[in-house]
Amino acid sequence: WILDYSGGQLTDWSGHHIDIAHWGLGLDLSGPVEIEGKGTYPENALSAAPSQYRFACKYATGMEMTVASDLPMGTHWFGETGEVFVTRGKLWTKPEGLIDSRIEPGETRLYRSRDHHRNFLDCVKTRKTTITPVEIAHRSISVGLLGEIAMLTGRKIRWNPDTEEIVGDPGAGALLGRSYREPWTL
Repeated sequence: WILDYSGGQLTDWSGHHIDIAHWGLGLDLSGPVEIEGKGTYPENALSAAPSQYRFACKYATGMEMTVASDLPMGTHWFGETGEVFVTRGKLWTKPEGLIDSRIEPGETRLYRSRDHHRNFLDCVKTRKTTITPVEIAHRSISVGLLGEIAMLTGRKIRWNPDTEEIVGDPGAGALLGRSYREPWTL
């Protein structure tokens, strides 16, 4: 939970849950265009990552997503006919009967995997794409990192998901990377 190495709970979990949110929304290879929020950072503590956080992400479609420590850990969709909540080992719908809906021919069916390790090994053998390819994992965790930057700067961040650059804010953009210690380079 030291910001030089990690973003604490936010970056520990946001990649997992944002991955699921993006997957369900068809945004796997995209990202938000605006991010803003607030975090509570500990004072005089060993850890420096936010202990509490809440940030909002707005997408080019107008859809908005909230990532917050005061919400149940998981992904929660609100739709025209109900709600779906999913987290590790748990799924519920509102109304309850929504969970029994059948996926009709021609509707989107998601990739199924009950074991990420086995999925990875199987995909090494078959050359099939894994359930979470590296580009999608990168796009998912990027949202958590952008939320961290918005909270650290106290400003709304404008993001170009195509070029993966913060727009119009060089100070915030500088937080996308770090200087390397000698003799390390990349």
